Amino acid sequence: MTGAVATARRSAVRRDRGPAWLRRSRSGTAVALTVLVILAVAYLYPFAISLATSLKSDAEAATDPLSLIPATPSTAAYTELLRNSDFPLWVRNSVIVTLAVTTGRVLFDSMAGYALARLRFPGRSLVFAALVAIMAVPGVVLLIPRFLVINSLGIYNSFAALILPLLADAAGIFIMRNFFMSVPLGVEEAARIDGAGPFRVFWSVVLPMARPALITIVVLSFQGSWNELSHFIVASDRPELQTLTKGVAQLTAGALSQGTQYPLKLAAAVIMSIPVAVLFIVFQRRITSTQDGAIKG
Repeated sequence: MTGAVATARRSAVRRDRGPAWLRRSRSGTAVALTVLVILAVAYLYPFAISLATSLKSDAEAATDPLSLIPATPSTAAYTELLRNSDFPLWVRNSVIVTLAVTTGRVLFDSMAGYALARLRFPGRSLVFAALVAIMAVPGVVLLIPRFLVINSLGIYNSFAALILPLLADAAGIFIMRNFFMSVPLGVEEAARIDGAGPFRVFWSVVLPMARPALITIVVLSFQGSWNELSHFIVASDRPELQTLTKGVAQLTAGALSQGTQYPLKLAAAVIMSIPVAVLFIVFQRRITSTQDGAIKG
C-alpha cells in the first residue's frame, strides 16, 4: 500500500512538472535567453559608456571613464562640438553624400539586378561571375585604382568624387538579382501580353514587389555611405568637403585642443551613430531575406 501511494505521488509530481520534452524545451529556452541577454549587454555597454562619458567633464572622464552615471551631467562637450568646430559642416556633407549614394544604389542596383536576372544578352554569366569575384576583393585593394580614376577624370576634390564611385555596389546588385530570380515569370508575361515593354515591366510590375529587398538595400547603403572613411580620404582633401567620419577621425587626434578630450570625441560618436540606429529601429522588421515578397507560382 505504501509503495502504491509513493508511486502515485511521483506520478502527480511528473504531471505537475509536465512531460520531459517540455521541461527540456523550457531549459533550452532559458539558456538561449540568458545568452542573448549577455550578448545584448556586451553590445550595448560600449554605447552606454559613450553616452555617459559625453556628459562628463574632462577630469571626470579621465578619472572614472567606466561610470555609467555622470557625477555632474553636462552638455559642455556637445556645445563645444557644435560651436567651436566644423561639425555642422561635416554633418551637412555626410547627409548630402549619404542621400545621393543611397538613392543611386537603390536605382542602379535594382536595374542591374533585374538585367542579370531576366534580360538575355551575350556574356551575362561572365558578368555575374565577375560581380561575385568583385565581392571577394577587399575594398582597400581598390583605393589606389579608384584614386587614379578620380584624378584622371578631373573630379578630385568635388562632391562628384565623393558620390559617383559609390553609386553602385556588387553586394546590392547580387541581392536584387537573387530576389528577381524568385519572381514568377508568369507575372511578367501577363504584363507583356498587356503591351508593357521591358522597362515598364521592371518599373511598374516587378520593382513594387521587391520592397523587402529594396528596404535592405536602403539600410545597407545608408549605413555604408554614412560610415565610409577610406574612399573619402582618397577622393578629397579639402576641409569644406570633409565628412563626419573624417572629422571625427581628426577629433581623435586632438584637432580642437590638447588633452584626452574624451567627452568631446564620444559626443561626436554618439551624434554620428544616431541616424543609423534610428534607421535600423524603424526598418528592423522589414529587413527580410531576398526571397520574401515574391509571389509563389
